[in-house]
Order: sequence, then structure tokens, then C-alpha cells
Amino acid sequence: MKQVALLAGVGTKTVSRVVNEEPNVSDAMAKRVWEAIAALDYHVDMQAGSLRRAGGRTRTIGLLISSVDNPFAGGIHRAVETQARRHGVSVLAASMDEDPTREALGVKEFLRRRVDGLIITTASQDLSYLVSAVERGIPIVFVDRTPVGLNADSVTSDNREAAAAGTRHLIERGHRRIALLVDNVSINTASERRHGFLEELGRAGIPTGEATIRTDVHGAEPAEQLMRSLLAQPDPPTAIFSAQNLITLGVLRALHSLGRQHDVALIGFDDLPLADLLQPAITVIAQDARAIGEAAAQRLFRRLDGDQLPVEQVIIPAKLIPRGSGEISPTR
Repeated sequence: MKQVALLAGVGTKTVSRVVNEEPNVSDAMAKRVWEAIAALDYHVDMQAGSLRRAGGRTRTIGLLISSVDNPFAGGIHRAVETQARRHGVSVLAASMDEDPTREALGVKEFLRRRVDGLIITTASQDLSYLVSAVERGIPIVFVDRTPVGLNADSVTSDNREAAAAGTRHLIERGHRRIALLVDNVSINTASERRHGFLEELGRAGIPTGEATIRTDVHGAEPAEQLMRSLLAQPDPPTAIFSAQNLITLGVLRALHSLGRQHDVALIGFDDLPLADLLQPAITVIAQDARAIGEAAAQRLFRRLDGDQLPVEQVIIPAKLIPRGSGEISPTR
């Protein structure tokens, strides 16, 4: 404000009156102030007064999740909000849609709003955008995925072991031609699920070099088209391991539209609304989104309360829920 006042040739009190739209400032003087603000790229901090009153705290936290339309991410969001409400804190939330650029911009916006702490789902291999937050001592907890190159708290599922358990379940029912459909394997969770899948194939003596793995499957529509092409092959897979819930939706659409839902086995990673009501009901690896969100929020609030905790990776167990689709035996 001092720089704006100096450039505009007015006092800081006048600058304050202009930005707060108070009376008794002439149009000409207000114009000079706004021109100085634009020239200096000055951003008005509407929380400055509340910061002083709250001892430097805004009583807000930033939550960056993969996408608000993903039920798993939505479950984390709800759990974080519940914990925050108990602490009298508001949650500012945003989606990053697996886009590292959007991720960095989202966090930058949180920091501009002076959040007290961050809970982040990351898709980025470069976390240098967090340097300023770390230097300012802002607590950060990563949720769903562990960070690359940054020593920080994280809360995740045991993705590798859960994927291995799902693959083992299909193998025990006689399947050998199992296809894995997975998202971008540069993302930690997708990579871990692929590793678990391949490791279990290897333990069963199934050649991993011949495994059908399709990566970079982004969402339901591409998954549906891919599933149709796999089933059109001369020797199609007898079972599908869908490594993400939106991929599972696309697989289901293909199977049901082709009438193949009763002869192609399916296990999906993450549960789906009404998955237990389909015919057959969908066997899933269910992550506990509520427990993940709660653990991340509790960790963050302990750090905000001043607890000097060692950095920790908290792992929340995932659960295989057999319902029917994953118990279908191969027909040939």
C-alpha cells in the first residue's frame, strides 16, 4: 500500500479508502489510486483485517482433489470438511483433473488466500511450486498419493497389495487372460496398482510379458471404447481388472451393451454407487475414502496445533468385496 500511495501521490489512508470503497474520495483521486494499483499489479488482500484479529490465522485450509465428479475424491472432501467443521475451520476446495499445471495454479490460489494448511492430491513430478509454502512453514499433507521428491506427510491406501489381492482373486477362479485397464502410470497410485497386478501374475506363473495392459485410460468413454475393442479380439480376455472407478463405469457400459456381463469377470478398484444392485453385482476393491480424508485432516490439524510430529506415511487398508462379477469363471 505504501508503494501504491507513493506512485499515486497520496497517503496510505487514501489508498485504504479507495480499495475499501469508502466515501469522501474524489473520482480523480480514486482514478490515480487504481491506475497505480494496476501499474504495480497490487492484489488487495481482503483477509488482512481478519488475519490481525486471529493472530495470523485465516481459519481456512486448502483441499486439492483429483476431481469433484469422482465419488472417491468426493468422499475424501466430505471427510475433510467434517473434521474442519469440528475445528471451526472452512475448507477451500478445487479439482486439478490430473493436470500438473492446474494443480500448481490451484495451490497458488490457495496460498494467495492465505490458507493455514494444505491437503493435496498430486499428479505432478515437479513440486517446486510448493517451495514458498514450505519456506513459510505452512503444513502440508498429501492425500491418496505420496509426493515425489518432498519429505511430507501422506495418507494413502496400500494400492500395490490391494491390486495384487484383486488379481489373485481372479486367478484363483481360473482366469489366465486378465486385462488391466489403468490411468496414467506416471501417477503414483496407477503405477502401484500396475506393479501389484504384474507381481501377482508372476507369482502364479503367468508370463507378465504377455499380459494385456492398457494405460492412459482417462475416464468412462475411452474405457468403453477400449473394452469393445478388447472383446472383439480373436482371443479376448476372460477377466478385467479396472484400476479406477471411472474406468469401471466405461467397462460396465460396454459389457452390458454387448450382453457380456455374465461371462466376462470384472473387478473394479474403488466402489461405485449402486454397484451392489447391478446384475451381476460388481466385485470391487473398496478404498475407505472417509478414513483417508479423516486421517489427513487430523494430521494437518495436529501440525497446525503445534505438534512436532515426525513425517509419516499413513496407509489405510483397502478391502476386497466379492459381489458376483469377480466370481465369474472363464468359459474357455
